[in-house]
Amino acid sequence: MEGIEQWKNEAQKLLEQGFEYVQQIAPAQLYTAVSVLLFTTLFLLSIRFFKRTKSNTIVLAGLSGSGKTVLFYQLRDGSSHLGTVTSMEPNEGTFILHSESSKKGKLKPVHLVDVPGHSRLRPKLEEFLPQASGIIFLVDALEFLPNLRAVTEYLYDVLTNSSVVKKKIPVLICCNKTDKVAAHTKDFIRKQLEKEIEKLRASRSGVSEADIANDFTLGTPGQPFAFSQCSNKVTLAEASGLKGEISQVEQFIREQVKP
Repeated sequence: MEGIEQWKNEAQKLLEQGFEYVQQIAPAQLYTAVSVLLFTTLFLLSIRFFKRTKSNTIVLAGLSGSGKTVLFYQLRDGSSHLGTVTSMEPNEGTFILHSESSKKGKLKPVHLVDVPGHSRLRPKLEEFLPQASGIIFLVDALEFLPNLRAVTEYLYDVLTNSSVVKKKIPVLICCNKTDKVAAHTKDFIRKQLEKEIEKLRASRSGVSEADIANDFTLGTPGQPFAFSQCSNKVTLAEASGLKGEISQVEQFIREQVKP
């Protein structure tokens, strides 16, 4: 019992000395020290949080027949999987890009989602956009002009999606099938898309807010639309899924999903 009492007395003395020391510190210095400690703690916690939650999801979108599924398999295992049919469900996979399979060192796997392009299935896109770190929007460069209006409307919906705008998700417009002689160039496709989006923007601006499904509008009022006006980064690239000419697509993916 005497030992316990002695321990209590010693502890009380130490506690009193601690209070005396704190009281000797100027209030301003004490507040500054506490503020620095709290800020440092929150900063370190935020870094760890963002590192843990950095998404590795890349979403493939575009009209049916634009080549999304072929691109998916090229990225995954280097084959085009000829004979694939239009899917009614998203095609998903988490893997190291095929072109990097022989590389040494730690590489972060990519979660690739091929969303069906049929108009009735597009609501499925909403399930994946909030978690995307990048979007690859495929355009058939061979059959571009006949599908210009449909492509533009789909792309407009993607670019005005609340998750895409708020999170500034980068978008790569991939002009596929450019190996074909009659295929349009990415510069031609860019100009036509910008003109068509300008028309679409003008027509939708006259619709009442209750009828608009999108959360945001594109472009700068009073100026012709250009992709450079988007809050997120929008770039264009050329590719051929069937021939495996997809280096620009792979570069885009690695810029968003870093090792």
